Amino acid sequence: MGSLGWPELLIIGLVIILLFGAKKLPEAAKGIGQGIRNFKSAVKDETDDIKKHTDEVKKEVEKV
Repeated sequence: MGSLGWPELLIIGLVIILLFGAKKLPEAAKGIGQGIRNFKSAVKDETDDIKKHTDEVKKEVEKV
């Protein structure tokens, strides 16, 4: 299986326009953007939480 080329991307774009209509595309893009932002925020929060807990464990281990 190969990667997508320009002709395939053009066909996919046309199908999306036909399915959603040109007026709905900005709304869909905005929703996708908000979803990505929320996902990144959640991942960052979890990463920070894990880092906090690992730092606490390191401090406990250093005490011993």
